[in-house]
This record gives sequence, C-alpha cells and structure tokens, in this order.
Amino acid sequence: MATHKAAFIYSSELEKHPYPPEHPFNTARASKARSILNSMGLLSGDGIAEVAPETADRLVLKKFHMARYLHALQKAAEGKWDYTALDMGIGTGDCPVFQGLYEYASLATGATLTGAQLILSGAADVAFNPSGGFHHAGPDRASGFCYINDVALACMVLAEQDRRVLYLDVDVHHGDGVAYAFYDRSDVMTISLHQNPKTLFPGTGFEDEIGSGEGKGYCVNIPLPIGTYDQAYMQVFGKIVLPLAKAYKPDVFVFELGADALAGDPLAHLCLTNNTYADIINLLLNFNKPILMTGGGGYHVENTARAWALAWSVLCGADAEHAAYPTVGGVMLGSTDWQGGLRDGEIVISPQQREMVTPAIERTIEAIKANVFFVHGL
Repeated sequence: MATHKAAFIYSSELEKHPYPPEHPFNTARASKARSILNSMGLLSGDGIAEVAPETADRLVLKKFHMARYLHALQKAAEGKWDYTALDMGIGTGDCPVFQGLYEYASLATGATLTGAQLILSGAADVAFNPSGGFHHAGPDRASGFCYINDVALACMVLAEQDRRVLYLDVDVHHGDGVAYAFYDRSDVMTISLHQNPKTLFPGTGFEDEIGSGEGKGYCVNIPLPIGTYDQAYMQVFGKIVLPLAKAYKPDVFVFELGADALAGDPLAHLCLTNNTYADIINLLLNFNKPILMTGGGGYHVENTARAWALAWSVLCGADAEHAAYPTVGGVMLGSTDWQGGLRDGEIVISPQQREMVTPAIERTIEAIKANVFFVHGL
C-alpha cells in the first residue's frame, strides 16, 4: 500500500444493548480496548481516524440472511418471540433474546460493512471493528452467540466489487457460517484455525472439509490440538496459511480476530499469547493489501481487550514506535505495565505438552497439504 490509512470503527451506541449479564459474551470488550488505545493516543493522528459506523441496511443483510429470519429476529427483539423463532436458534441459551438485540446486531454488522466500504473507496487501507466477527450465524439461524454474520456479508460485498477475498479466522471456534457461505466459490478463500472440533463447538471444521465444485480447495480448515502454543501455531501458519495466501494472491484480507485462543480463556483450551496475533498481523501487512479486521470471541474480558489493543497498534503501524519507549507517556492499565504490558509474557511449555501437541500439528499439516495444496499448484 502506497499509504497507510487506518480506521478504528466504534460507536458508544454499541454499548447500549448488552447481552444478559449471565451470558459469557461481553460487548464491553470493544469499549475497553478503545479506552486503552485512547489512553495511548492511538485513535487519531498520522493517518489514523476513529469512524462511527452506520447501521446495516436490511437489503444488504438479505444478501446472506433470509428475509423470514431477519423478520423473526426483529420481532423477537420487540418481545414477539415464538417457537418459529426458536427453531431458528433465536432464544436459546447461546443466543438469548434481549432488549435491543436487532439494533445491536445490525449496528455491529454495519460497523464491519463501514470498514469494507472505506477499503473499497480507498479511504482506508486497514480497518478494525472490535464489535464484529459473528462468524457462526447462518442464513436462517442464530448460533454460537451470533445473530447476523457481519464477516460473511463483508466478504460478499467485497467480492461483488471484483475483489479476491481471503477470509482468515483465528477464533478458537471454527468459522462455520463463513466457510459454508462460500463453500462452492473460489472468489473467497476461507481459512480457519481452531481447536479440534472433536473437543469444541461447533463440531465442524476438519481437514477434509475443503469446499465443493468451484470452491474445492478454497475452504481450508486447520484443527489444532488442546494445548497448542505460540511456536506450534506459527509453525502451522508458516507452512499452511502463508503458502496458500501467496498462491491465492488476494486483493483484500478479512481477518476475524477472536481472542479466545489465548491461554486462560474460560471457554476453550489453547495456550496462545497475544504475541501470536501481533506476529500474524505483521505477516499479513507484508502482503501490502488492505486488511479488514474484526473482533470475535474472547471470554476473558481484560485479556481480550488488551489483545485487541495490541492488534490495532500493530495494524496501524504504531507498535514499533511505542515498543521503543515502553515506560514513557501512558497510563497504568490495571494488571499490566503500560505499553510493554500489552504484550503477554512468555508461557513456559513443558516437554509433555510439546510431545502432545507436536505430532498432532504435524499430522494436520500433512493432511492439509495432501487435500488442498495441489489445487493451488503447491
């Protein structure tokens, strides 16, 4: 990219309609990340702008979602819930009905679509919506805390403008809603790295799920064993994701940065530090293509907010500048030590953990190479 214009997409309106207090999905993560970045001066200046989102238009939502589902979702949010809605996953423990549900989902989706439009217009080279990443929602079904699939819609909008899209999902859960949206298409490649679906929701995303028809070889699933740590994760990334991305030659990346693969997340069992996310973003930036980044999972709120703050600092090019002055000009961030504290400390990996993870990682790499590399001349 000749220039590096960065857009952080946020509105306080997104905080007005939280999930029920007992629900693990905490919408305040985005505002906490924003607060950290604001204290660091990383929301303005030198090509950085904070942009307010627009609510997604219903016509755009219908590019992916069925009209009857959107109608049921809106009516449920107004208190008119019935068993037809329940059949669509609306009103379950995972996807409860709450006041402002439709408004929240539409605005969170609109924030991701605002980022897509900024990239299409050239107003931004990179954009981040921390309130996005609802990758489980299907055309007519709510699933996994997700009601409207903003990332699938963003991929569609970008592809409609003749952009080759590489959708990369590092949420600990398989990005099933997006993978299946493009399962028979080659204009959007989907790559999902996630905990082995034998051990985690949604139970899909095995190595042999590779797409069909024109999309065969363009859906890539990378299941990872419990306990996967930074070095093993980046081994997979280097041997699978990078070669495929180079062969595919995308015009734009859509990057779902769920932070629930971090060590200590209460809903999953991987063992990453946020340094892995920073390393991945730097590798994506090397492609010199626009990046639309969203949030996603992440159920340890403070760790997630810090990870997203670090991710934005890398995405907008400020990480190196601040890392050079780790104790100057900032604010203490709770349990962390200012800018240096945005990066997690190293986690000591035992020999037993390495012995458990390494063979599974190597098997996954070989299986994916055998299943999809030939499609791309690798």
